[in-house]
Amino acid sequence: IFLSFQQDVIAGFLYAILILVVFHPVVDLIDNFNLTYKYAPLIIIRTAFEMTAVEKIEEQLASLRIAKRSTLSEEPAYLLDIDVSKPAQSESSRFVAVSCSNKSVRVYNRETLNFLREYSSHPGILNGVRFAHACDSIVFSACSDGTVKCWDIRLATQKAVQIFSGYPSNVFISFDINCSDLIICAGTEKVEKDTFLVFWDARGITNCASTTKEPLGVYSESHNDDITKICFHPIEPNLVVSGSTDGLVNVFDINKDNEDDALISTCNSDSSVSFIGWSGRDYKQVYCMTHDEGFCWWDIAQLDTEEPITLLHVLDVRDTVCIENDRLHYLVGGLYHEKAGKLFLIGGTSTGNIHLISCGTDGLSLVGTLCGGHSATVRSFCWNLADESLLTGGEDAQLLLWKPRAVERSLTKKTSMKIASSVQKRVRVHNSSLKSGKK
Repeated sequence: IFLSFQQDVIAGFLYAILILVVFHPVVDLIDNFNLTYKYAPLIIIRTAFEMTAVEKIEEQLASLRIAKRSTLSEEPAYLLDIDVSKPAQSESSRFVAVSCSNKSVRVYNRETLNFLREYSSHPGILNGVRFAHACDSIVFSACSDGTVKCWDIRLATQKAVQIFSGYPSNVFISFDINCSDLIICAGTEKVEKDTFLVFWDARGITNCASTTKEPLGVYSESHNDDITKICFHPIEPNLVVSGSTDGLVNVFDINKDNEDDALISTCNSDSSVSFIGWSGRDYKQVYCMTHDEGFCWWDIAQLDTEEPITLLHVLDVRDTVCIENDRLHYLVGGLYHEKAGKLFLIGGTSTGNIHLISCGTDGLSLVGTLCGGHSATVRSFCWNLADESLLTGGEDAQLLLWKPRAVERSLTKKTSMKIASSVQKRVRVHNSSLKSGKK
């Protein structure tokens, strides 16, 4: 039997027996718990070697501590969205980009959180920031003025190197770029009876300032209200999911010739969508959160089977997750951990505590709470799988880097900001009259 074990397991077994023989208090402790001597080695081996991958990841998440804190800007602003540059080959991420409520994009050093530069030539509200996948110095931002702008961090200029313009009535409130950096898609607010998914060809970024590109085309029939979120598939460049205040979460294959053929699936969250993402093996699952703190999770792989595609539907996560001596006030978003094959949700409190929540088909459960960082509502986050770190930004104007078992030299907690949020004013709670009749 022993020969079938790995060497480290055998060593652990022998080490456990040695401990039991030499240290009698351990035996006494076992006796106190009504456990016999012969089972003790198996108990120690289970503790040391049988912790599952999910348990290890949950332990890592619960052990996150503040590693770095950005310096407060002279012009404090809400940090609405965060993205990190994609590592080039074996290098680690170098940059962090943040979209702010003062209509600027700020860029920081990934490891030190030192401020590098700011792009502030936005006449409207910013709605998202994304780095290109193949070049870590190219960053995009969407604006309510009907443009998506592209910036090159390597250049000293404050001007965008590329501008992707929409149609005259477009007000962009969401966007994303696909994993091959070929296609950009932005979602609009509803103007009169129209709401659009607008697409551009993202190839050919130039150093010629303010080069403008026109759209490739639009999808206009699949949503009937503001398109609040867009998310391309992590590994399939032709798949994109969109969420709207009409409650619908639509999955498209943009390789198809027209919008009707492109629409693969329509899922109804029954409420206004605030966040969407991909999860599961090969990312064949889609999940969303709603502005009234609901959660829905679907398995798109089951579309052509008799099995139900809904994995979990929680009307109000605040009433489901039990948190000792605290509460869950809101959801920020979700992250799928590839190594563990596990979906986690991130929520928090108005005082800045961050709750990490494990998601399974049997329900939601608290993994841990990150305290002592933010002093106000957390609005944005970005997970970095490479070093298991978490970046968070909030209404206290702070950008924080969390790492497992990190130690911060200064734990000074900034006071909460009391500035008005244009984003909060714009987002409205879903009304049942907005629900689509589509199946």
